[in-house]
Amino acid sequence: MKVAINGRFLSQRVTGVQRHAGQLVRALDRRLQYEPGAGPRLDVTLFAPPDAVCDLDLAHIRARRVGRLRGQAWEQLELPRHARGNLLLNLANTAPILFRHQIVTIHDASVFAVPDAYSPAFRHFYRWLQPHLAQQAERVLTDSEFSRAELVRWMGAAEERVTVVPCGHEHVLAVPADRTIFTRHRLGIRPYVLAVSSLARHKNLAAVLAAAHLLRDHGWDFVAAGPVNPRIFEPVPAGVAAPLSQLGYVTDAELRALYEGAACFVYPSRYEGFGLPPLEAMACGCPVIVSGSASLPEVCGDAALYVDPDDPEELAAAIRRVLCEDGLADQLRRRSREQAKRWTWDGAADKTLVAIREVLTS
Repeated sequence: MKVAINGRFLSQRVTGVQRHAGQLVRALDRRLQYEPGAGPRLDVTLFAPPDAVCDLDLAHIRARRVGRLRGQAWEQLELPRHARGNLLLNLANTAPILFRHQIVTIHDASVFAVPDAYSPAFRHFYRWLQPHLAQQAERVLTDSEFSRAELVRWMGAAEERVTVVPCGHEHVLAVPADRTIFTRHRLGIRPYVLAVSSLARHKNLAAVLAAAHLLRDHGWDFVAAGPVNPRIFEPVPAGVAAPLSQLGYVTDAELRALYEGAACFVYPSRYEGFGLPPLEAMACGCPVIVSGSASLPEVCGDAALYVDPDDPEELAAAIRRVLCEDGLADQLRRRSREQAKRWTWDGAADKTLVAIREVLTS
């Protein structure tokens, strides 16, 4: 039973989508050691473009660089030839449009639901490609029940062919915290509120900035980590960075240190297919404040405080509660760690293997 994995994500800069793909492939590799007792053995090969960084350290999945093209050209033109005769597993929102025997992961419908968050070229391409994939693929994987409903609503996916495969948390605990980031950025002298976000409009970093202004007399720092990609995301108004300290990309070890050292983590996003940063924060025992929108209540359960993403005063009040109310931060830390245990990459791999076997035997 032959399976190919689309490894284009290994040639891309790591954001949440690429992290999901890499962690899921590693978990699939671990789970494959149990496959002989579960039916015919799966023969799995990961095909990657020539510029890919194949650093997943796999034991049961072969990894091969193939072809001469790169990017979308490689995925659409060369990958189908090498994957012929396999069930193709795609993990990063795109797939070869003319390949029929495939499973496609689409994390959300944000290009439809929040179109202004993306540049015109990116938006138009994805709004053309993803509905075709959602309707033609033999199975569609997505991160949450919220996203499942969104793919049905916006892309015409058949509900019975969409399988929910949530993300996991273990990766953020896999490396020791690098606390030198505090010295380099002069953090930790005062309590700090952490956001992990791009400047995409639906991530709503503006609400964090507004809350920072409202709380400016309390002597707390506000810090943001995360990428800005002008080729995908529209620019934000001048001056948006103040009074928020933006660290840009940080390493996994630095990110763990930031989560563990923060007084609280805030994520007032208006639209999320899952919400990996809040899960990472919870796994590190950080008190979490998120919007009550989209998938976030599904992911965070009773371990978070919820706010209206369009009400900065409500966000500021929640931050004030966490930092000032006796016992609340400790209570949220305990709940956060327990809630994070519900979401694991091994569990995601098991659900993915079930979907693969169902497609192969149907």
